[in-house]
Amino acid sequence: MAINLLEIGAQTEQLGACRLSLLMGVYTDDNKIADFLKFARSILGMESGILAFKNEPYIWYGSDDGVKAFLADSNEQLERFFEEENCLIDQQHACYPAFSQYVHSLGVAHQRLVAFHLRDEQQSIGTVLLFDDHTIEYTRKQLEIVAEFVQSLLSVLKLRIENAELKEMYEQQSALNFSKTKFFQIIAHDLRAPFHGLLGFSEVLAQERDSLDESSIQNIADYLCDTAQSTYNLLESLLNWAMAEGGRFEYHPINFDLNQSAKIVCSVLNSLAVKKNIQLLNEIPTGLKVNADINMITSVVQNLVSNALKFTNTDGFGKVILRAEERDEFIRFTVQDTGLGMTQNQIANIFEQQIKVSIKGTAGEQGTGLGLVLCKRFVDLNHGSISAHSKEGEGTLFVVNLPKATSAHQVLNVEHTSKVIAEVKL
Repeated sequence: MAINLLEIGAQTEQLGACRLSLLMGVYTDDNKIADFLKFARSILGMESGILAFKNEPYIWYGSDDGVKAFLADSNEQLERFFEEENCLIDQQHACYPAFSQYVHSLGVAHQRLVAFHLRDEQQSIGTVLLFDDHTIEYTRKQLEIVAEFVQSLLSVLKLRIENAELKEMYEQQSALNFSKTKFFQIIAHDLRAPFHGLLGFSEVLAQERDSLDESSIQNIADYLCDTAQSTYNLLESLLNWAMAEGGRFEYHPINFDLNQSAKIVCSVLNSLAVKKNIQLLNEIPTGLKVNADINMITSVVQNLVSNALKFTNTDGFGKVILRAEERDEFIRFTVQDTGLGMTQNQIANIFEQQIKVSIKGTAGEQGTGLGLVLCKRFVDLNHGSISAHSKEGEGTLFVVNLPKATSAHQVLNVEHTSKVIAEVKL
């Protein structure tokens, strides 16, 4: 034979791409490939056998010395010799001479040759070759036994594929359930904290009102108002996230000017910027149109800007800048601040649900990072991408890429803009 055998090791680094072979337990104690080739060879009295799964980088060669791997020929076309209704080629088959010659050209020398096409529901899975240099004839009964065993091999393979898929689904669901449980534990913890303050100061007002001066009452009122607002924002973000995860958000893309969303958000959040002594600058030029759901994108802009304001210093030098530019295939939108910045570990997990603790803003604002999780979800729904770039003490840059406007969708009208403004202000 002219086959270049490969021992398992450095030369078989592509083994991970052999999905079906791995499912059949190659190089394990439960090696169904070795069992099959050994049984088939023994029934027909053949010295050698090959099992080749379609589109896998290695082919499995079985002999009395065991099963070894060799590189598959990417141009191999064995399946073209098989008729649609016949998955067996032996010396009685009409195309046997041409098939035998082709197998010889692949480096498989032989005197006897039998081939089986592994096919399930008209889909080609692979090929089995049994061969040696003898001329002893085998019986039809022996061929029928091997053919039946080929079908049992297909059944085992199909069952293992289904089991692997079920196992993968189970593991994914288990991981998802664990993540959601942990996530809601964090949300519950972060909701409980502000309620302690709300209940405590409400009790002070209810029971000690007469002993408080106007300054103390005003301070308590301010605290209750800010805490109630931040708690409401958290609940609203949680609801939006849950709706997005449950597929209850409907995606309605239209062509609209990105500057319109920026103006809406800046008008709503400008009072917060003024209160924190931060410059909120909208430098997005007019005319940059995107094709996206304006409600989702406006929510993304609002979350990014409010997040930037939250972590920007209140020393009078802080800035939050909105910019956008046209690229080849998309519109790039950015929100940059001069705030606290983040570590690389924080950046790596900023869009994930595994939030460990709330990070306070420069004015003591509470938060869970849920708004950024929602941003990621909304951007994904709009076929875009979002990323964060930051260094501690040097501020943060959020980059959002959105699809350009197309002529095949409706354009945003004034009535819709008014509706979005109303919804954001609510």
